[in-house]
Amino acid sequence: MGPKRENKRNWNRKYQGQRFPQSRSPSEASQSSTSIQSNKMDRTSSSSSSQASAAPELPGFYFDPEKNRYFRMLPGHNNCNPLTREGIQQKEMECKRLQLLEEEKNRKKSGPGLNSALLLRKRQLGLVPFTTYCRRIHEMKVSCMQRKVVHINSPEREGGRARRFEFIMADSAYERLFAVNDGDYGFCKYGLLNLDGLWKEAPTVERQDHTYISHQKVIAACWASVTGPDSHILVCLLEGEETRGCLSLIPACIFRNLDDSEDDCSAILYKVKISDVWSCAWCSNPQMESSYSAGLKRQIWLINVIPDIRSTFITNSDVLAQQFATKTLLLYNGLRSGEVFSLDFRVPTTCPAYFRKATSFTQNSAITSLRLLQDENYLMVADMSGQIKLWDVRMQKSVKHYKGHNNSYAILPLHVKEDEGLLMAVGQDCYTRIWDLADTRLLRTIPSPHPAAKDSIPSVVFSPYLGVKGHKIPGLLMAVNRDMYLYSYNPSHL
Repeated sequence: MGPKRENKRNWNRKYQGQRFPQSRSPSEASQSSTSIQSNKMDRTSSSSSSQASAAPELPGFYFDPEKNRYFRMLPGHNNCNPLTREGIQQKEMECKRLQLLEEEKNRKKSGPGLNSALLLRKRQLGLVPFTTYCRRIHEMKVSCMQRKVVHINSPEREGGRARRFEFIMADSAYERLFAVNDGDYGFCKYGLLNLDGLWKEAPTVERQDHTYISHQKVIAACWASVTGPDSHILVCLLEGEETRGCLSLIPACIFRNLDDSEDDCSAILYKVKISDVWSCAWCSNPQMESSYSAGLKRQIWLINVIPDIRSTFITNSDVLAQQFATKTLLLYNGLRSGEVFSLDFRVPTTCPAYFRKATSFTQNSAITSLRLLQDENYLMVADMSGQIKLWDVRMQKSVKHYKGHNNSYAILPLHVKEDEGLLMAVGQDCYTRIWDLADTRLLRTIPSPHPAAKDSIPSVVFSPYLGVKGHKIPGLLMAVNRDMYLYSYNPSHL
């Protein structure tokens, strides 16, 4: 019995040694216990901080990081509880906008390292390539733009009743603006603004007395050269609740201040009744003189004004954007399905449903804007997913991608200024973004002076020749709500 007890004791010792292989002193044990406790404290503190910084999302609840607790959210239509997801997003956007406005106010007149005299000296010494010099100068121009309020001389403002701007569109000489304003009881009011006063110290624009009022909404518009450069305006009109609309070719002389001796030009109107019109484009190619196109619901119209000849092309989706090429007989079309294709009018078509597409490629979402560069082998395309890409139409491949644009459902235009090397677009979040056209770098983000809203998306015009006086170099003209602003270049830093 004795040997069995010894074996049992030895076995227990061996088993305890396997379980606790290292014997620790009391001090080591206390140190290990404190380290374990400290590790636990670190883990709990890190977990609590991570929970405070990124709390898990709960359906129907909102986590407030300031109060460190969840709040229940009700649907947006409930007026009793103001805590809704839409309200929270709007509050966050408003805080970001105010912060950017404060940064704009405290912005330095020139960015770090942007000294025109130093750049010019380096350029003269051959230390800076010409392309780099031009890019840095354009970057300095954009960073030095300062906001000014533009006074609008209009009979409406004298009566104390200003109307909200829908959009603005400048002519090729940047002397006039075609401005669309909302009216009472669903009416739409549009006319011309004279830009001769923008070069003054206090920028001023003059509204023409003869404005046009219609109960139809202006969907799209473009300048047309029928009897002269920018002599007419092609306007796409659509009913608010119904699908009926029309295309109107309105002479610009209607909006002038006519004397009694002058003839009334209001009778010179060209109207085509149509339904579901989305876009229009005027052809500047002399081989197709006095012709324009209209993008409709699953079809394209090509109309010649003088002989009144109409051609129809059937598509598989709505045509939301169009632009003619000036060197070739091509019409580029952007569809709701995300497809971009070009029509070659040199190839005759026997059936409207079967025609040859010269080029065809697709993006992720509905196409909202098309802009051909001076080298017409490159096409700038924007869609409703916020993507802006530059395509090589010969290879049918995107070569550049401009990031940062915000859009999810609106038809928003692009503005390309190749002489300045800039690309500009206004997002659905009401921010105006300016990119470097060459290296796709985002140069500046301009917040809207008014709170962001669906009906307050700014409409902009960009050119260094606004006003055509040359005393000062304007840059960006913005119309938002009932006001107009000029972001002018600073000549002292150029």
